[in-house]
Amino acid sequence: MGAARELEAAPAGSLLLCAALLAAGCALGLRLGRGRRAADRGALAWLCYDALVHFVLEGPFVYLSLVGNIANSDGLIASLWKEYGKADARWLYFDPTIVSVEILTAILDGFLALFLIYAIVKEKHYQHFLQIILCVCELYGSWMTFVPEWLVGSPNLNTNNWLYCWVYLAFFNGVWVLIPGLLLWQSWVELKKIHQKGISSGKKFQ
Repeated sequence: MGAARELEAAPAGSLLLCAALLAAGCALGLRLGRGRRAADRGALAWLCYDALVHFVLEGPFVYLSLVGNIANSDGLIASLWKEYGKADARWLYFDPTIVSVEILTAILDGFLALFLIYAIVKEKHYQHFLQIILCVCELYGSWMTFVPEWLVGSPNLNTNNWLYCWVYLAFFNGVWVLIPGLLLWQSWVELKKIHQKGISSGKKFQ
C-alpha cells in the first residue's frame, strides 16, 4: 500500500516541481518586462523559465551522470529524473549522446538565456543575434535527443503509457521546439523590419 502511494505521488511531485519553476520563471520574466510590449514580456517569461530549467534541473543531471548515474542517486532532482526515466530510460543510466547534449544545453544554453534576458531588458543591438543562436541550439538539442533514438527503433522510449508518451515525451519536449521556433520567427520579422527601414532611409538620401 505504501509503495503504491509512492508511485502515485512521484508523477505529482515531478509535475509540481516543474510547475513551480514555470511560475517562478513567468513571475520574474513578467516583472522584468514591465512596460514593454507583449512579445518581449512573453519572451522574457520563457527565457527566465528556460534558464531555470537549464541550471536547476539539467545542471544537476549532468553532474549526477558524470559522477555516477541517476538510477543510483538520491534527492529531489534525482527523483524527478527517475520519474522522467520511466518515459525515456536513457536518462537513468549514462548515455553518451544524452549527457553530451545536456552538457551543451545546461551550460551554453543556460548562459545564452541569461545574456539574452539582459539584451532584451537593456535593448541591446545584439538581441536577435543571441536569440537566433539560442533557438538554434535548443532545436539542435531536441534533434539530437530524439532522432538518433528514432533511427534505431526507439527501444528506450515508453510510448504505451499516455502520461509518459503525451505529457513527458511529447508535451515537455515539444515546448522546446515550438517556442524556439516562434522566437526564430520573431527574429526574422524584426530583422526584416530593420532591413526595410535601412533601405528606406538610404533611398531618402539618394
